[in-house]
Amino acid sequence: MHPTINHMIQLQELLLARDEQKAAGLDQHLEQLDSSIHGLNHVLTEPFKTQFGKLSQRDRNAIVPITNNTCSACRMALPISLVQLVRMGKEVHACPSCARYLYVPADPVRNTSRGPKRFEVQKPGIARFSAPALMNPNLTSKDKPGVIRELVEALSREGFVDQPATLIEHAMNRESLLSTAVDHGLAFPHVRGVEGGGLTLSVGVHKKGVHFDGPKGRVSRFFFFMVIPTAASSFYLKLLAGLTETFMVKDARDTLLAAETPEDLWKTLIKLTRKAVK
Repeated sequence: MHPTINHMIQLQELLLARDEQKAAGLDQHLEQLDSSIHGLNHVLTEPFKTQFGKLSQRDRNAIVPITNNTCSACRMALPISLVQLVRMGKEVHACPSCARYLYVPADPVRNTSRGPKRFEVQKPGIARFSAPALMNPNLTSKDKPGVIRELVEALSREGFVDQPATLIEHAMNRESLLSTAVDHGLAFPHVRGVEGGGLTLSVGVHKKGVHFDGPKGRVSRFFFFMVIPTAASSFYLKLLAGLTETFMVKDARDTLLAAETPEDLWKTLIKLTRKAVK
């Protein structure tokens, strides 16, 4: 991969992490993120710095993966010759349609989620992104990797993803950037830039709680694992904000904690998020 491409991917991840903090109503990590963003942005050379800034202001997807020989943002079919040049990594290339920078992921994550069929009525709210089979009201793992593994195993078992080990690796890489644990015992582990399908949500509740922020960090009990295709990279922030708004209320968290079966958790989640998640 071209060094400038790798640099832009890191910068974009930091910008999205900052957006996530704002969507969750947090500010304790903003100064640290702003400092890291400034440092990376400062060493990005022209003309990439100017173009990346323009693209990022319009849409955080300033640099996107190639998926099945198409731009994963605008869905334009790319010439095979361009795909090969991007894969070679000797120069920086952009999509001829949307001007976003392109890269070929070394180890792509694929989402096989079945979205609504052409003539299906779209389901409302959370039901658009999840299913009763993706609910786990009794997580048992004692640490972050274990919790993520349980949530990913549900996605794999139900046929929503086909590379669970890769998905877990990518989720842990995202956590190494900045923990997705937030206030009120909530955590939003996720993987962005997946190939295919739509945004998919797996939900788990841990009765005792897990130190998701680290050995001495905050205890998290409610986990919302999101698999996010590039096209949904902006919407997932709205989903994160809606879930945070819903479960910052103690009564809502207590109701979620009381669920004993996947069906109970599903019905509770649907009811509680009806207003905040459209």
